[in-house]
Amino acid sequence: MWVSDITYIKTAQGWLYLTVIIDLYDRKVIGWAFSRSLKAAFTTIPAWRMAIRNRPITQVLIFHSDRGVQFACNEFKNILESYKLVERSMSRKGNCWDNAVTESFFKTLKVGHIYQNSFKTFKEAELSIFEYIEAWYNVNRIHTTIKTSIKNKKEIIINHLVAQLNVRKTIAGSKGILVVK
Repeated sequence: MWVSDITYIKTAQGWLYLTVIIDLYDRKVIGWAFSRSLKAAFTTIPAWRMAIRNRPITQVLIFHSDRGVQFACNEFKNILESYKLVERSMSRKGNCWDNAVTESFFKTLKVGHIYQNSFKTFKEAELSIFEYIEAWYNVNRIHTTIKTSIKNKKEIIINHLVAQLNVRKTIAGSKGILVVK
């Protein structure tokens, strides 16, 4: 399941909009887009394109968002419908709790990073937030729900797979069987 939403970031040049798509499996921001306009062509659509490049859809996927016009418009709806494995889900009217994971990400971003900075330009804000998402949040931050960082979760999975391979090699070796992977 992927969840998505849009937030506003204040700069001296005006409002910068950030659209994110988060994979609930590991809480990683897999798609995001900056824009100076709230049109779907500059918000939800580029974030979606990044998400599917980062995580190709291979099984049924629920895509959840609020009822914002960028998510409800025909342009975005048609893109989602072109992916046969995607089921669209939208929050109940006036209920932000349906999208709590994305709202939590925005709170973490704003309290832990945005409010600590004063951005003079759009580019300055974009670079700073890019670094926060890609170098900190997606890699090193301890995610309370998965109880580890994404980097650690990947290492745990890799170590588990390596251990399984070593056990197979040991069993096969004791039986005189040559295993080639």
